[in-house]
Amino acid sequence: MAVVAAIPATAADRVSLDLPAGTVGVQVMALGRAARANIVVPDAGLWRRPVPRLRGALSVEQALAAIARGSGARVEALGPGSWRLTPRLRSPAPKPPPRRLPPADVQGEDVIVTASKRDTTRDHFAGQVVQVAGADLELGGAGGTSKLADRMTAIASTYLGAGRNKLFIRGIADSSFTGPTQATVGQYFGDLRLSYNAPDPDLRLADLAAVEVLEGPQGTLYGAGSLGGLIRLVPNAPDPTRAGGSAMLGGSATTNGAPGADAQAVLNLPVIADRVAIRLVADSASEGGYIDKPLLGRTDVNRTRIFGGRAAVKADLGGGWSVEAVGIGQRIRGADSQYADRDGPPLTRSAPVTEGFSADFGQAQLILSGQIGQVRLRSSSGITAHDLMERYDATPPGGPVQLFAQANATRMQANETRAWHSAPDGSGWLAGFSYLHNRTRLTRLFGEPGQLLPRTGVVNTVEEATLYGEASLRLLPGLLTTGGLRVTRSVLDGAGEDLPLALSLQALTRLREVTARRAQTILLPSASALIDLTSGAQLFLRYQQGFRPGGLTIEGPLVRRFRNDRVATIEAGLRAGRPGRDRFDGSLTLAHTAWRDIQADFIDATGLPSTANIGDGQLWTIEALAGFRIAEGLRVEGAVSYNDSRIDEPSSAQVFALMDGQSADRAAILARLSQIPNIARFTGRAGAVYRRMLAGGRDLRVDGWLRYVGSSRLGVGPVLGERQGSYLDSGVTARLGLGRYGVTAGITNLADVRGNRFALGTPFTTGRDQVTPLRPRTLRIGLDATF
Repeated sequence: MAVVAAIPATAADRVSLDLPAGTVGVQVMALGRAARANIVVPDAGLWRRPVPRLRGALSVEQALAAIARGSGARVEALGPGSWRLTPRLRSPAPKPPPRRLPPADVQGEDVIVTASKRDTTRDHFAGQVVQVAGADLELGGAGGTSKLADRMTAIASTYLGAGRNKLFIRGIADSSFTGPTQATVGQYFGDLRLSYNAPDPDLRLADLAAVEVLEGPQGTLYGAGSLGGLIRLVPNAPDPTRAGGSAMLGGSATTNGAPGADAQAVLNLPVIADRVAIRLVADSASEGGYIDKPLLGRTDVNRTRIFGGRAAVKADLGGGWSVEAVGIGQRIRGADSQYADRDGPPLTRSAPVTEGFSADFGQAQLILSGQIGQVRLRSSSGITAHDLMERYDATPPGGPVQLFAQANATRMQANETRAWHSAPDGSGWLAGFSYLHNRTRLTRLFGEPGQLLPRTGVVNTVEEATLYGEASLRLLPGLLTTGGLRVTRSVLDGAGEDLPLALSLQALTRLREVTARRAQTILLPSASALIDLTSGAQLFLRYQQGFRPGGLTIEGPLVRRFRNDRVATIEAGLRAGRPGRDRFDGSLTLAHTAWRDIQADFIDATGLPSTANIGDGQLWTIEALAGFRIAEGLRVEGAVSYNDSRIDEPSSAQVFALMDGQSADRAAILARLSQIPNIARFTGRAGAVYRRMLAGGRDLRVDGWLRYVGSSRLGVGPVLGERQGSYLDSGVTARLGLGRYGVTAGITNLADVRGNRFALGTPFTTGRDQVTPLRPRTLRIGLDATF
């Protein structure tokens, strides 16, 4: 007898499924895990019967009915949250999956937006959300966050390298390089944030159930660091009912570059049947370099090696309660940076030093979840360590070789505890508490290689205690309203380090700015309305706020303060159809954001990165997405984003700071300050996915895309005001499934475009202009297997 046991589910519960053709056992196991259902399959022969693909947002009963139809079985309800599959009296002989995909996906209601923290369905969520299945992201090898940017127009990223990039959503961007400012995008693994004011850790998107992207701000539920929105990685949980796993291996070749390789392995092991299980994930990648350094006599210098993985242990405590412990680790080593000289030979750089980098990330989580009556509870606690080290060429024209090194060490402790209840009509409530303590130390060294001397550094510490809540009420059959409030008590501490021993008289008068302490209470309200226009079309209106605390930054030999910034966004959206279910689905969103006291990084008069409040800004964003199923198994999709961002009230202090030591006049400075950096005015994407079942249980999938990124400015000020962007990227991947095995072939940058991506190679650009080219055309061949 085979049993899939989990927290009891109800027949009305919906879960988003995308299960490939396989056996009854594989699909029932995945369904039981995803829907927290108890499903009994007493017949071993039935467990091994083949069934076709199952896809849609379904209740447990709908999913079991589809599995039963495909396997010649019948479904029996055993009680609340429990079902049994048994063979029919005249059971048909096992047969292979059908040769063709069904004409439409299995009918269901909607996907679940778990990032809503109330398991709200998409039909009940007022806002722009995109959910990508983990299996789709693993196609062609589990890459990093750049795979999300390839799929969406709303996400922008810098391209300093793995573990160094900053992500932006909906035009909310501050700078290209790492400083003391907090990230504008909240990144979460499960319920805990991955970082606070560190760059994207760029975890490999391996063994995930899904990735959810919510456009922001999301301040009421997620607080500071979600000005632009949030990205939530939803992992596959350990399964105590069955042992299994998968493996993937790939090799790549880059035009005019070095070869690369990647590998991934997943293992699920029950420890105590139906009670305790362990899930292990390991991944590694070696990305071949493609930048040459003639002055050093080296080619393909920018190879990057990534090693990572995670381990999770989950135990069913009984009575609907469970506990899970998760450990995440990743190590990145970049041999050199990936920028090039604009006017030199293609893909070359004249820097006379090695500009390597390293990024180490580790996080431990403990999650307790359960249910008391109709109220669900979840408490997540974690500790995080994130270290980043970067080296930059600082050699002046005709001068001695100089090197600048910067290290950013972050330590964070966090907890979130919440309770919620959701009704089938979308009404419900949520109440929660969170605590966060984050300490970041930024240290700098400067001088000749091998003789680096300390420069001014800074330590920023923030402690936040928060109460938040949200409630939804269906005032009319076609009207769902939601209101929420977040109350945060934030205490900020900052201090300078490695200050010069001899301070000028002017510096002495500013000594009070070497330390800073500030406590403030922040209120972040939100309100939304969701209107059902027809059975398949909805209109939503939403208002939300977000903020980032201030801190200390380095300016020349000293440190100074910068203030917190705040955004308020109002948006209206129209959507029709459901992705993956209807023949057509689409959405159109218009948003306006008022951004006060914008925090942004720039290059100060000494040539080093610094941070300031550059003024107030206004952003208008229009985004349109559409998908069509134009034939059996063939879906095409497109998306466009338009951003109009203006800094309408530049800070006078910032203007004068940028003019210090520059020959540019005030008008020129104001022109460079008028546009928020790193956000293209126009971004467009087109893609197509083809899936087909073949004879002998084989299947074929082809996924191709084109993405155009318009022009933008690298940053603020005369040095960073240069144009970038305006390039076309592309890729195509095909996978042939052979039962438990698969063969994959993929090509990225099909046209071998050079372009100039959003990144700052080195802030010391005097006498040498620079670009950050796309990775040249790269071919990858891969093998995968499940067991």
